Amino acid sequence: MELAVSLRGLTKRFGEKTAVAAIDLDVPPGSFFGLVGPNGAGKSTTLKMATGLLRPDSGSVHVGGIDVWADPVGAKTRIGVLPEDLRLFERLTGAELITYNGLLRGLDPHVVTTRGDELLEVLGLEEGRDKLVVDYSHGMRKKVALACALVHAPRVLFLDEPFEAIDPVSVRSIQDVLRRHTSGGGTIVFSSHVMDVVERLCGLEDAFVELVGAAVSSDGRLMWLGENPEAKPGERPA
Repeated sequence: MELAVSLRGLTKRFGEKTAVAAIDLDVPPGSFFGLVGPNGAGKSTTLKMATGLLRPDSGSVHVGGIDVWADPVGAKTRIGVLPEDLRLFERLTGAELITYNGLLRGLDPHVVTTRGDELLEVLGLEEGRDKLVVDYSHGMRKKVALACALVHAPRVLFLDEPFEAIDPVSVRSIQDVLRRHTSGGGTIVFSSHVMDVVERLCGLEDAFVELVGAAVSSDGRLMWLGENPEAKPGERPA
């Protein structure tokens, strides 16, 4: 089985400080894989190197068998990234931002519109679709950034502290979309400094979401998240 992500000897130093020390890591396809550790442990540095945002001092990164640094364009067609520091085009509306990212990825405009509408609805951003991103709350910014990372149906999704400083309802909507991604065969690699993040997400938040009546939809929307990026829009993997 071809690995979704493979790191070998990945190393990064900043001056005399070694931030990442020769990491070897294999992530199988279809998994929800977490990097857990305290602040300053090197989680964000590792994800930046794995996604082609920061060049390692040594080591290699392969995504779906493609060398991220030897073939960055090929690798980036297969990944989506939600960074911890959200740098968004704030003078665009939420809908415009998703459209911009979809067109940048080379998707057909009709496909971008359809997927954007679904993502906005499922992530609870429908009412803010025509609102400027500069006026979004932190939780809304996280969700629209996730939508931008997902619009091209990446095979591997990298998330840096995706649940930090957002409300339980936003957490639940994000969690639902991530489940759909892995159920379609996609892979998620995320970082967190909270050791009990799984218990926290599945415990108190269940009661809170039920109390405020924020039900999670389980219909057939976002089925395209399981598509092969090399297939034609609408085709399902064999």
